[in-house]
Amino acid sequence: MRERTGAVLENGFSDHVLVCTHERDSEYACCADAHGRDVSEAVRTWLRDRGVFWSRVHVAETSCLGLCSAEGTAIAIHPRNRWYSDVVPADVPDLLAAEFGPEATRLGVEGTPP
Repeated sequence: MRERTGAVLENGFSDHVLVCTHERDSEYACCADAHGRDVSEAVRTWLRDRGVFWSRVHVAETSCLGLCSAEGTAIAIHPRNRWYSDVVPADVPDLLAAEFGPEATRLGVEGTPP
């Protein structure tokens, strides 16, 4: 095992956006059926357009975040400890602009109020 925190921080990493794309075969809602992959791609596009994707902000598709809904997908943003549900692709620009600033200049902030 290698602890890599220093190397990651040295490279400028400041935020992590987790997007649920969990798929399940059951009667319960899952993010895969609620546009999970489309939301994930919208997040990546927004960050790429501002030049911070994989430099300052990492994005990961995850399993269940525990905010299941048929209305949209779940997103968590860390280290801000911010959690969202029912996110559809059209919501992503406003959500990320509110969190990171319109041009993604508010990065690395913990516990940002809504």
